[in-house]
Amino acid sequence: MRLQRYCFFLKLANFLRKKCVICVFLCNFGAMLVKTEAIVLHSLKYGETRLIVDLFTREAGRLSCIVPLPKTPRSRLKKQYFQPMTLLEVEIDLRQRLQLQKMKDARLLSAYATIPFSPEKLALSLFVAEFLYHALRSEQKNEHLFAYICDSMQWLDIAEKNFANFHLTFLMRMSRFLGFYPNLDDFVEGCVFDLRAATFSLLIPTHRDFLQPDDARRIHTLMRMDFPTMHLYRLNRTDRNRIVDVLLRYYSLHIPQFPELKSLSVLQELWAE
Repeated sequence: MRLQRYCFFLKLANFLRKKCVICVFLCNFGAMLVKTEAIVLHSLKYGETRLIVDLFTREAGRLSCIVPLPKTPRSRLKKQYFQPMTLLEVEIDLRQRLQLQKMKDARLLSAYATIPFSPEKLALSLFVAEFLYHALRSEQKNEHLFAYICDSMQWLDIAEKNFANFHLTFLMRMSRFLGFYPNLDDFVEGCVFDLRAATFSLLIPTHRDFLQPDDARRIHTLMRMDFPTMHLYRLNRTDRNRIVDVLLRYYSLHIPQFPELKSLSVLQELWAE
């Protein structure tokens, strides 16, 4: 009888030990310390001692993090690191089931030399940040897109002149990475551009979201711009504002719940010529 009891309790102890191991595993499931490069898209003060920071990261795509505000000047998490479009190296305690991840550490990846001190470049940077905040709402890991954004911002930072068309070029080329860049080879004289289908066509769509032949021709030409050559396209402020309106309309048709951008009104006042 004693032997039976002993065997019973031995089996019970082994069973409970296995259960504890499983519980510990489940508690830690999905937890991972990630070190990655990141671009700050938006930050919002949360209470008196924390920030909520939205990032686009090289290794994990779009993330939202809770960041404690520094209590001393020596803190590793400095408030000035979380300005829009700052390029960082971060360490994040990533847990798949949490909406707000915990940031453990952050340092500057590359400090801007001119953007914070140029009203025009700063306005462009804030516009791009607001645009990306909405355009990348659910973007997963995309290293090519991350590199494109970083390279674009570093180009803007070192540009001494001829950057008035930066936001137009950035938005046009960005659509390559999001899957709705038009096939420019489809263009023929007299065609329209169907904004919904992202195609040039000789057939008039049954909806109203298309560009007439003159605007379609202009978009076809401007889609060939890149940062080194964009200054060759002579545009005044009216032209730029018309083009950016078309591009934002284009994005709003392809990205659900894409809103009007508040920073656009500031950008529209730049560069009278």
